Amino acid sequence: MTIITITTVGFAEVVDLSDNPGGRLFTIFLALSGVGTVTYLLSNITAFIVEGELTDTFRRRRMEKKAKQLENHHIVCGVGKVGLHIAMELCSTKRQCVAIDQEPKSLEDLLDAVPDIIYIDADATDNDSLLAAGVQKALGLFAVTDDDNENLVIGLTAKQLNPRIRVVSRCRELKNINKLKAGGVDTVISPSLIGGMRMASEMIRPSVVSFLDTMLRDKETNLRIEEIKVALPGKRIKDLGLDKFGDSLLLAVQTTSGWVHNPAKDFALDTENTLVVMTTPDERAALERHFGKQM
Repeated sequence: MTIITITTVGFAEVVDLSDNPGGRLFTIFLALSGVGTVTYLLSNITAFIVEGELTDTFRRRRMEKKAKQLENHHIVCGVGKVGLHIAMELCSTKRQCVAIDQEPKSLEDLLDAVPDIIYIDADATDNDSLLAAGVQKALGLFAVTDDDNENLVIGLTAKQLNPRIRVVSRCRELKNINKLKAGGVDTVISPSLIGGMRMASEMIRPSVVSFLDTMLRDKETNLRIEEIKVALPGKRIKDLGLDKFGDSLLLAVQTTSGWVHNPAKDFALDTENTLVVMTTPDERAALERHFGKQM
């Protein structure tokens, strides 16, 4: 009767067990183990919800669903000091991107800087992580972890899953640059080398550096130097209709034969051209639509 009371089972013996102590012991064991199991399950479910694991699971599935809907986006693998600035620049210039990292602090800093960004909480060297980020439909990938070996694996994996993707990798040790390029990375960047060049430029051409810094920090005008690919053989610069875009300035044209800086208005385009233009994100999109209609 004590066991029946404390376990709140609350039933009477349908079969008389007064002369069967073994049956009563089995009933006691069944009552205690049954209540114990239910209590254990309820406590774990409650902890699962309270500790946020269920919320994290739903958030992860929601992010993966959003990532799979993207096309021609960019993937940032490793959201450290370098990756954070890359993600901020992509979002600032209105380019779709997905970030991959599994460090809680890095993801927290990322969400503080870019609250609406799509991110995958996973290991970027894993095939499934890149597939979840939509690597097969992505335009480019940044491998910017703190480990050159991880960046090499990320570059190799991305190229295997999508041979057309452009991969830009960070490199801590200059001796690893050739290894990364041999592994399929299209461009290798050494932050230490870039930092040294920047410091030298700050000393010998401070006005140029100040202009570029102001351009990158100005959130209202948000000017950037962009590139736009066009295929309009025979057309001259004055026929492109660039005068309709007041916030855009044509700086150079890359053709199959090389670079032409500050091209004249009667300069004729080649079969493959890349226009280097100083413009805003909105006008860049408008220019792409404009030339898309002409091609």
